[in-house]
Amino acid sequence: MGCAPPEEGEEENGALDEQEENGAEDSPEDAPEIPEAIFTAPDEEPRLSVFFHEEDDVREMEFEEYIKGVVAGEMDPTWPKDALAAQAIIARSFTMFKIAEDGGLPERNAHASTDIQEFQAYSEEDITDEVEQAVEDTRGEIAIHEGNFIRAWFHAFAGPRTATAEEGLGFAEEEPPYIQIVDSPAMDIIPEEERDWEETFTTQELSQAAEAVTGESPQGEFDVEIIEEGPSGRAVLLEMGGVEVPAPELRIELGSEVMRSTFYEEIESQDNEIRFSGVGFGHGVGMCQWGAKALVQEDNAPEDVVTYFYDNVRIVNLWE
Repeated sequence: MGCAPPEEGEEENGALDEQEENGAEDSPEDAPEIPEAIFTAPDEEPRLSVFFHEEDDVREMEFEEYIKGVVAGEMDPTWPKDALAAQAIIARSFTMFKIAEDGGLPERNAHASTDIQEFQAYSEEDITDEVEQAVEDTRGEIAIHEGNFIRAWFHAFAGPRTATAEEGLGFAEEEPPYIQIVDSPAMDIIPEEERDWEETFTTQELSQAAEAVTGESPQGEFDVEIIEEGPSGRAVLLEMGGVEVPAPELRIELGSEVMRSTFYEEIESQDNEIRFSGVGFGHGVGMCQWGAKALVQEDNAPEDVVTYFYDNVRIVNLWE
């Protein structure tokens, strides 16, 4: 494995000295309150209104029932149970932050959605016994930072290391203090075909994407050059035909399944085409799912996986 949580780095990465056996604190006094919109009773599981985009319908469901579908939709359900459990903690945390911060999805008259473009992926048909057990093992567990819910971003594979929110997502607000750059433990376990990627675009495709992102059309001789990198080594700003283009926004415009990351290893011009090669899959911010798999294979608990990727966070249990 590339990098396990260091013995002396546990406090630094947010692991708790006073954690219970399951790794979570039981309703500490400084834990944030469950948002009023989904509150049922003290220490009781909240209920959610979930927009099912395939059916254009809103369903009422228990919070944990929703989390089962998210875990099955966001992570390979055949992976180790403790990796699925780490994903469950992150899915709960992501959901709770969105509801506390934005009210969920008021435009849908819902607290959450099954549409990955507006919330999280969801797959009822992929819920397995392992997924159900992973969710039950971490029931009610949420990651917090200094008494607040966190933006629990996650991604498939970070490459060699994770990213800041600014470089990975183009996040324009103040950098969250719990988002940090750590070495990805996944590099030694991920198959080569999952690790590396390569894609070729025509100069016309890139020019159109650059204009869609910036409102400016590249002119003259067309070439692509990295003019700014972030602290993790990802491209932040590209120059394309005299136009400065933010790399995270270009990736989304071209298709995040096609340009899999902004961790470029080479950009090569050939005739009217530009070939990108890189490593990683996703924006690189927060928990790396392949890294979570690597960590649990080293017998790390789900809670320790979360505190490895997010700085100075605690895992608290908000309901029984």
